[in-house]
Amino acid sequence: MAFSLGMLTDPTWLIASFAGGAFGAAIGALPAFIFTGFMVIAGQATASLGLDGAGEGTALTASGFTGVLGFGPVFGPHISFAAGAAAAAYAAKQGYIDDGKNILWAAGTQKTDVLLVGGIFGILGLASQQILNGIGFPTDNIALTVFLSALIHRIAFGYSVIGEITGDGMFDVGPWERDEDEAPGIWLPWQYKWSGVAFIGIIGGLLGAFAYQATGSGLIGFGISAASLVFLQCGVDNIPVTHHITLPGAVGAIGASGGVASGSPTLVLIFGGLFGLFGALMGEICNRVFYMHGETHVDPPAFGIAASGLLATVLAIAGVFGTAFWNYPNSLLGVLY
Repeated sequence: MAFSLGMLTDPTWLIASFAGGAFGAAIGALPAFIFTGFMVIAGQATASLGLDGAGEGTALTASGFTGVLGFGPVFGPHISFAAGAAAAAYAAKQGYIDDGKNILWAAGTQKTDVLLVGGIFGILGLASQQILNGIGFPTDNIALTVFLSALIHRIAFGYSVIGEITGDGMFDVGPWERDEDEAPGIWLPWQYKWSGVAFIGIIGGLLGAFAYQATGSGLIGFGISAASLVFLQCGVDNIPVTHHITLPGAVGAIGASGGVASGSPTLVLIFGGLFGLFGALMGEICNRVFYMHGETHVDPPAFGIAASGLLATVLAIAGVFGTAFWNYPNSLLGVLY
């Protein structure tokens, strides 16, 4: 397992990542991520038609159009979304906005210091993801970088990493449900009860798995889920957030189809549903541990995707899955095994 600085030695990528982070701050974290979804859908569609020329239409590969525009400096979540979240945190600390968790907020062009913060966190996103890839961390390191970037911006701007815990403990949403004055702000008021989270997890996981079976793309479900958040941005009530569900659903399907569920499309779907459930529950755990009590946005879906990727690697090493993704088998776990 060799460590390589990769893109970090190329000033083109560093400059582009600065621009991507600043642009993410300018248009807002959530709008930037919605464009990630559009780019992934477009990239996977062109690949499936043979128009991309990068051979990216199967499994979870993301080269060509998808890799450069969807997961690169332009709209890569570890760059544009993470930078937009950091910009909102900084803006709240400076008194420009009231809510540091507001990832719908766009900085526009009037506050160049906010855009500069976005650019710096864009470079940080590229560097973090490349370093994690280089050391062989065995999960989706774009998602992991989004999560870690939020913890970094909390420390950098003087926020508490966890926040002030109220009620009967970290997982208690009672103060929010009772509308108490010091109640924490939960991530999604329509998506926090365990039963509903579990059910949408199974549903979304099944759909992510089926989308992979139907198209050969493990990323198309993620793209659809991300793009669907345009309705959330527009204020439509009760829109669920599902990209940490559909992507793990595809992860589970791909791993199971080459392993324990080989030859059984139905069993592959079931594994997709179980992985969707896992991603959903991990996202809600992140909500209650990191997001709810804090004053800035720590992304529950990023946590759920990273946890699902790590689980997939463990199952591949255990022989349950035929393969895992991202850095496996040239990962820390793969090498140790």
